[in-house]
Amino acid sequence: MELTSPVTAIPGIGKKSAEEWAGAGIRTVEDVMLAFPSSYERLPQIREMDALEEGERAAVRGTVMTAPLLRRSGKSTSLSMRVSDGSASLTAVFFNMPYLKNSLVKGRESVFFGRVAAGKQGGLLLVQPKLFTEAQYAAISGTIRPVYPAGALTQKKTEKAVAAAFDAGLVLPDPLTAGLCRPLSGEAQALSRTQAARAMHFPASEAQLRAARERLAYEEFLTFFLSIRLGKEHLPEANACPMPRQEAVRSLIARLPYTLTGAQQRAAEEILADLKGSRPMHRLIQGDVGSGKTILAVTALVCAWENGFQGALMAPTELLAHQHHEKITALFSRLGLPIRCELLTGSATETEKRFARARIAAGVADLVIGTHALIQEAVSFARLGLVVTDEQHRFGVRQRETLGAKGECPHMLVMSATPIPRTLAMILYADLDVSVLRERPAGRQPVQSAVITPRQRAAAFRLMQREIDAGRQVYIICPLVEAGETSDAENVTDYTEKLREVFPPSVRIASLHGRMRPEEKNARMEAFLHRETDILVSTTVVEVGVDVPNATVMMIENSERFGLAQLHQLRGRIGRGTSPSWCLFVDASGKKKKNERLAVLERSSDGFEIAEEDLRLRGPGELLGVRQSGAMEFEIGDIYTDHSLLLLASEQAGRLLSRDPGLNAPEHALLKETVLKKQPRD
Repeated sequence: MELTSPVTAIPGIGKKSAEEWAGAGIRTVEDVMLAFPSSYERLPQIREMDALEEGERAAVRGTVMTAPLLRRSGKSTSLSMRVSDGSASLTAVFFNMPYLKNSLVKGRESVFFGRVAAGKQGGLLLVQPKLFTEAQYAAISGTIRPVYPAGALTQKKTEKAVAAAFDAGLVLPDPLTAGLCRPLSGEAQALSRTQAARAMHFPASEAQLRAARERLAYEEFLTFFLSIRLGKEHLPEANACPMPRQEAVRSLIARLPYTLTGAQQRAAEEILADLKGSRPMHRLIQGDVGSGKTILAVTALVCAWENGFQGALMAPTELLAHQHHEKITALFSRLGLPIRCELLTGSATETEKRFARARIAAGVADLVIGTHALIQEAVSFARLGLVVTDEQHRFGVRQRETLGAKGECPHMLVMSATPIPRTLAMILYADLDVSVLRERPAGRQPVQSAVITPRQRAAAFRLMQREIDAGRQVYIICPLVEAGETSDAENVTDYTEKLREVFPPSVRIASLHGRMRPEEKNARMEAFLHRETDILVSTTVVEVGVDVPNATVMMIENSERFGLAQLHQLRGRIGRGTSPSWCLFVDASGKKKKNERLAVLERSSDGFEIAEEDLRLRGPGELLGVRQSGAMEFEIGDIYTDHSLLLLASEQAGRLLSRDPGLNAPEHALLKETVLKKQPRD
């Protein structure tokens, strides 16, 4: 077995399992070793049922008292039964595990480990518990267990395959020398990459897990910064595409049907000043959703056209590319600007792509709007002068560079709706000049926000029905696609079915999630955009999406699992029209004390203020819990909880490049190879 061997080289992984893993990008033995758990759990000592409290994760020894009851709802199932240990009884509930009906027979005794929740009819539930014999549980009680992302492979099968890969004695290539690891804590700096990776899967203690995570997060941050700074060192100092003619673009600004905010005006002047110069512009427009970034991109693109250059706008999703194309071409038509726009996306037919590429190469297309399809090798430009990327953190540095390489030192403008703390922005965006938009355009309605508990859902559903009756639409966000073995969080599949029982048949309900085929996702979102759907139940794939001004309510389930910046960005999907809007954050943690983090969203709509609060409140990070989702996500590190490590990596990258500017020293050969292949997360 080698690192590059296919996963089928691991005992117990056959062709079907390999296909299931391939869907998650896991194809080689090395991929398996680096596919880290999403969270961890420490299996507690067995408790008496009469001592359990709502919201905790607990283990109980119980006897099945009633025959298992199987219920079906569409493709989903639930299996429930009463379990007692003599001190009290509760109901154990299993989702999408109907096969347990034949083994969990009345009279069987097992150890049940799961989350304690309140039942609708009173009493306690043990939700989605894991089952053990008493001997099995005694052997692992108190240990830290990995929890892998829900998928087609069971937790047990995943854990067994990972262990087999490490037990084969394979060594992961390590780009960091001992000297580069010296600034880390004692235990972290002593770990090789292989040792750290193994400890991430099978930690002997919380201290070892923390050290392993520190070592790997530091490597991730360091290679990220080196990738950015090596690229910046090679930026040309001159010979860009100067764009001194700006009469048409200033006429465009004057003829807009609205007045730019002060922040937009300042950013526009900064962009136009950059475009006049001979040094390529590398500027970031950072602002909340709805702060008016797109019109600034349009002004830059018009300036490029006015000076005889082509412009390219790359969006992270096909739907957003289509919406940009539709809105921008409509604006040009309304203002009488003869700018020829081309749309190029991956779902276009080969014939459509061939003709589009021909028009781009011939210079017939003045402005090209598209997705990753723009950076394909077959796409060439006649005279590319400006590249605009929407949602900067969704595109790797190398993706931007690849598109930029299709022109002769084109200007680069990137946009992000992800507000992050100023101290972190200065580090992460060190390769860019930054224009910040903190004002909202006139006429935008503020979104009314509230943190609610699961018991307040009924009132939330009444609000939704009222808005739907008035002709408006609703988003409901769930953290999971479907129920899994490792989490009892709300999921899109079951929630969609549940809503069909709550709302009358006249209410049109649809679902959306990342596992759908691109064309299916686009169709669902298009239907919502065109008011053919009343309620869209979705994962966070709508975080970067099209404008739906008619959507006025959003409810985010299990909000405690997300970072504040991501919650704020999701909230930005509503409040984009002229009607009042509401965003409801459901805190399902079961804690009686109000969540201090979520309360920030009730009192503030300023993304930058929220980002600063997120940095202050997140603390050192919860190793034995579900990793919070947030902006600028790395595979392991978190810019909020690991901000001191992020700063350390930034400083070390600077020191290293001052000693070895091109990473050409022999001891840095593997590091350079890693950095050159580095693709920051989309």
